[in-house]
Amino acid sequence: MSVDGWHTLLVLGGIRSGKSGFAESLVADAPMVRYVATAPAGEPDDTEWAARLAAHRARRPGSWTTEETAADPGRLAEVIAAAGPNDTLLVDDLGGWVTVLLDPAHQPADDTATIAELAAAVRASEARLVLVSPEVGLSLVPTTPLGRAFTDALGATNRAVADACDAVALVVAGQTAWLKPAADAHAAPAQPGRATPAHRPVPDPVASARSGSDLAAQPVEVAETPPWAGHDRPAARRPESVPPDAPLPEVFTPAATPPPAPPAAGTGGAGDWAAPTMALPMIATGLVIQPGMELPMPDDYTGPQAVDRLATLDLPGAGLGVLEQVVGFAAATQGTSTPRPWDTVRVLLLHGDHAGGASAGAVPGESARRARQARAGRGALARLAAENGASLQVVEAPGSAPFEDGPALDADQVESALRYGWRLAEQAADAGVHLLVLAACGAGAEAAAAAVLAATAGAEPPAVLGRVVTEQGEIDDNAWMVRCAAVRDALHRTRRSPREAKDVLAELGGGDIAMATGVLLGATARRVPVLLDGPVGTAAGMVSRDLAGQARHWCLLPDHGGRPGVRLAADVLGLTPLLDLRLDLGEGATALAALPLLRSALALAAALPTHPALGGGTEDDDVAEPQPAAPADEPDFAEPAPAGPGPTTTGSDEPVSPGRRAD
Repeated sequence: MSVDGWHTLLVLGGIRSGKSGFAESLVADAPMVRYVATAPAGEPDDTEWAARLAAHRARRPGSWTTEETAADPGRLAEVIAAAGPNDTLLVDDLGGWVTVLLDPAHQPADDTATIAELAAAVRASEARLVLVSPEVGLSLVPTTPLGRAFTDALGATNRAVADACDAVALVVAGQTAWLKPAADAHAAPAQPGRATPAHRPVPDPVASARSGSDLAAQPVEVAETPPWAGHDRPAARRPESVPPDAPLPEVFTPAATPPPAPPAAGTGGAGDWAAPTMALPMIATGLVIQPGMELPMPDDYTGPQAVDRLATLDLPGAGLGVLEQVVGFAAATQGTSTPRPWDTVRVLLLHGDHAGGASAGAVPGESARRARQARAGRGALARLAAENGASLQVVEAPGSAPFEDGPALDADQVESALRYGWRLAEQAADAGVHLLVLAACGAGAEAAAAAVLAATAGAEPPAVLGRVVTEQGEIDDNAWMVRCAAVRDALHRTRRSPREAKDVLAELGGGDIAMATGVLLGATARRVPVLLDGPVGTAAGMVSRDLAGQARHWCLLPDHGGRPGVRLAADVLGLTPLLDLRLDLGEGATALAALPLLRSALALAAALPTHPALGGGTEDDDVAEPQPAAPADEPDFAEPAPAGPGPTTTGSDEPVSPGRRAD
């Protein structure tokens, strides 16, 4: 499912808009689907219509069953009314149903009453129900009586069914727009005979602040060594909440190349790069993280200006290619058309394991070993951080319970993890960090990210879950199937649960994705850009867009790493991967490997002058004319010195290095 809490959904769209394919993807996680076909067979000589019907049949999975209702328009309402809570129905489509309704063979009849019966059956249905219908209201009024009768009847049907459904989506050119979010259905009174999903109202931060409620006044702190850090707990044990009143984890720089000194005030220091830009209730005063947060956006003008400026630089070739996106991104996030390279970088490595089938094939204790290795300054991530002069902060996220059996976290743990991530970003901004790199190393994290993508983007779990690779470099198909089954079971368990951001994190995402989401939100509030690299970061991006849509504009994806889930999330978030290195060094390492290239592009954009043909200075302006070393009638350079050790000398006593002019 892809919308918060619906179990009845109307999908509208034009011809060939992709509405049927979208509707089918929404029920792909169901173990069995009853496909209700409404269209008549058509004339025997209409081969094009027969080909359309055959194409629809061919793409249905073998586990689906098909039921025809073309013989009787009233049959559709009966099928919907008879479906039980464990049934999944896909009706495709209502245009065919209206065609049958208007057939002279079924006249005279009360069409209005038949449409009302259908809407009542949809409203009272306990099944998971998706209905597809053509949207004909955007065209001209037909010139024929039959055409007008069809559009009038279909328009009335669409209005009645849309009013009865929890959610309505419109598909245009393969793109989906939600016309009626399921949140509206939650606010409506429960219908008789329908199981209403549990829904927690999200508190209003303004109202809470005015009323002095406990929620707005509770500070949340995080321990340096949280009690959930132990990895020997039973797999099904509920992870503990974030303890209050404790410091954040230690930040260290791996020993290799020391990080560059912070710029002086007024030259790009912390005050210029990461200062708060708006009045927001901070963590210490009880910030409420909820949907619809108004956070800063990057500058709309400086990004395009910086890209346009690249065309005027004195470059010998065609330019920076895809790295122009880096210049535009840095310019927009820094608020200047001449962006500077990111001097101060911090890597946040989130370590939190997922119990149950999500971690099938993972070696017990391996993720903890990777975290200890990074903390000790060893391993690929720490080495790459050292090469980039980046600081590294290893963070223990709360472990997640098996999501196929129950929620991965409870509501309080989600709130604490979100605030903890926000505080990590706040700490980095206060330290003058110019760029965050989000990394993760938890067992089962990729399966949890796949579940989040399936829930938020309507993806099919096997299509977004990467293959499981053993320590010996072999593909473990059995472990992959166990992970797929765990994700499928979790989605089935939560099929009627709300799909709001915090509910997705509690049911499916777990501690590391919740904490990563908080990092993205906190970084957005402080105008600190973030490099995403891997499934946890992109899954957090998917969740964060429902809390603050501005967050994705502060994210950059250097590489998709060949991971299908990252590709899908990037497409949904509008992030274009810059490179295709196909490195598999762990989440965060590919971003660090690409960082020198990104910095080089920014350095060129900042340092190169305007081309002389476009009004820039000439070479004579840039290079000083050398002074002659001898009278005009003598050679400019001294005679070559005889070979031998020691410095070269001229007629004077001053030694001259080889190749140096004698002054």
